[in-house]
Amino acid sequence: MSSMPLSPEQWVQLNLQQQGLHQQRRGKAATLATIEQLGYVQIDSINVVERAHHHVLQSRIANYQPQWLDELMAERKIFEYWSHAAAYLPMQDFRFSLFRKQQLQQGKKHWFAPDHQMMQLVRQRITAEGPLKASDFTATAQKNGPWWDWQPAKQALEQLFMQGELMVLRREKFQKVFDLTERVLPAGLDLRVPSCEEFVAYLIDRYLQSHGCGSSTQISYLRAGLKPEVQQQLLERQAGGELGSFMLQGQRYFYPQNLPELAPVSRKVSLLNPFDNLVIQRQRLQHWFDFDYQIEVYVPAEKRKIGYYSLPILYRQQLIGQMDVKAVRAEKVLLVQHLVFNEGLMLNKTTGLSDGLRQALRQALADYAAFNGCEQWQLVRATPAVVNWLQS
Repeated sequence: MSSMPLSPEQWVQLNLQQQGLHQQRRGKAATLATIEQLGYVQIDSINVVERAHHHVLQSRIANYQPQWLDELMAERKIFEYWSHAAAYLPMQDFRFSLFRKQQLQQGKKHWFAPDHQMMQLVRQRITAEGPLKASDFTATAQKNGPWWDWQPAKQALEQLFMQGELMVLRREKFQKVFDLTERVLPAGLDLRVPSCEEFVAYLIDRYLQSHGCGSSTQISYLRAGLKPEVQQQLLERQAGGELGSFMLQGQRYFYPQNLPELAPVSRKVSLLNPFDNLVIQRQRLQHWFDFDYQIEVYVPAEKRKIGYYSLPILYRQQLIGQMDVKAVRAEKVLLVQHLVFNEGLMLNKTTGLSDGLRQALRQALADYAAFNGCEQWQLVRATPAVVNWLQS
């Protein structure tokens, strides 16, 4: 086992750098480059504020515009499929989606048993009529067609999508519009189905690219049955001199031998989405940032400690707290319903937040409010009570 080439603080610095959180980029081309660097951007439907996939990119692209994601889809530079969850993925990685698709085609179960008759009917309609969404398959009494039952048709669409016969062409009011894969894919794409070894190598490479280092558990996160193969390949690549490893708090981390140079630490505040690539693995977050985080969307209201939709707050290299947010769009006000700072965070009893932190947090809130179409933000409650400190 090789020695630890960086201090724990430097590993955190590298992680944030590889996540694009130290040096913000600008423009649509940088948006694509960021998706390629991260490997995926998770899609989520919750919209009390701007949806997760847009927020993840806004955290990294200074002038991010949501329409850029639609344009990149239309230009066939990204596509929708499954990472550890529903996600936008770089089109350059398309062949690696074929690994899961082949498994499903060969009988591996997804969410429900395939209804092959309904799948055939859905496939025939899209072939004949062109792109369709689930709501196009509503009940009809036409004598020349089937009685469409929306739920089975929707399941058939999703199964055909997961198996690779359909792709998402675009979204309309967040509804997926499906078309035949051969009518969506750009020409000249590599369509070779990767072997298990190739797919595992892809998982390792993408994870180390976007985080700097990782354990076999983290690299195989929500990839059922692949952890042994990931662990074996990590050890083989270390033995071949390609990777190094070190132990920290009882976990073995692997890293590429050619590490990038460290960039300066950002002095800005980043409000991170609950589904952000940095945040999504809670155990890793606890390990590296000593930050105990749980999204409380699925927690009964009376048991919530922070609030329904809380954003972790990143300042320099620390996660210093979180805030529950809601955009009241009709009034163009972003409500910070509960702002909570970590216990032990150094707060001046007289002046509250340091001038640097207060200024950075106010700027982050102003930017996030504007991103949500709001003209102002309002702090409702804070723990500890820093209302005057922040807004004065």
